[in-house]
Amino acid sequence: MKHALLALLMTLCMIAGAQAAQVNKVAAVVNGKVITMYDLQKTALPDLIRARINPNDPKQSKEMDLILRKTLDNMIMDILLEQEAVRLKATVSESDVDEELATIMKTNGLTKAQFEQRLAAQKIPLKELRENLRKKIIRQKIMGQEVGRKVVVTNKEIEDYYKAHKNEIFRRDGLHMALLVYPRNVNASSIAAQIASGALPFPDAARKYSIAPNKEKGGDMGPVEWDRLNPEWNDRLTKMKPGDVTDIFTINNGFKAQVYLFRPGATGPDAPLTLDEARPIIDGILRRPKAMERFDDYTRQLRSRAVIDIRL
Repeated sequence: MKHALLALLMTLCMIAGAQAAQVNKVAAVVNGKVITMYDLQKTALPDLIRARINPNDPKQSKEMDLILRKTLDNMIMDILLEQEAVRLKATVSESDVDEELATIMKTNGLTKAQFEQRLAAQKIPLKELRENLRKKIIRQKIMGQEVGRKVVVTNKEIEDYYKAHKNEIFRRDGLHMALLVYPRNVNASSIAAQIASGALPFPDAARKYSIAPNKEKGGDMGPVEWDRLNPEWNDRLTKMKPGDVTDIFTINNGFKAQVYLFRPGATGPDAPLTLDEARPIIDGILRRPKAMERFDDYTRQLRSRAVIDIRL
């Protein structure tokens, strides 16, 4: 891959389409649908920026190529899933996307005006976000229609899991998540240590330091909507019990963060659930990785049947 061309393309992603058309070469063809170099570079640009890639630095060429290849793989899969959705007659309406946007705003404690201001500040076109959400919903529908119904969790698996984790399984309805996102100019480790020792309650730390929404509410983002969590957040929260605070982790934009899982108004620890009470929770915990594994198999089959011509 010629890095001089990539450097030019990175610049062209930010200028008029008429100029970009001069380098609108083909990166891949997927079942007859074309992915241009311009579209590839435009899609990869946020990841390249986050990785602080300089296209003119030969020392970063390997890392840049890995990002471009990963982006191209994702774009190819998006096309295959779009085509599969047509075959399955799995449609996504504008109201489906509206509902997903409403959930994002609710989770982040933002009004519509605040949400639009944030998009503008991050230079994310609403049309582009809606398209990404539409693709996400298509994946979810295909998973439910072609993958989820084929996943089996046995009673023995549930019982074995309960025996191993019964003191860690708690009622999940009504639990809230509080989020603390640290500004870059504070010592996050020192503050986290104060939270862990009990010297600084998490809500007070969020009110004082957080740059996330709802800081005035101690970072409370409202009830956890377990069925809407992405795999990363689901894995993080399901390992917690009410009252737990995570270690420091890094969120997408590079900021350090912590999460507090709690039950509003609780005066003591939750009592562990019985096997029957825990059964649906354990089923969900065990079902998700199986579904993801089946989805990976499913997408590999889609790819193996497709006619894909990569021209990088």
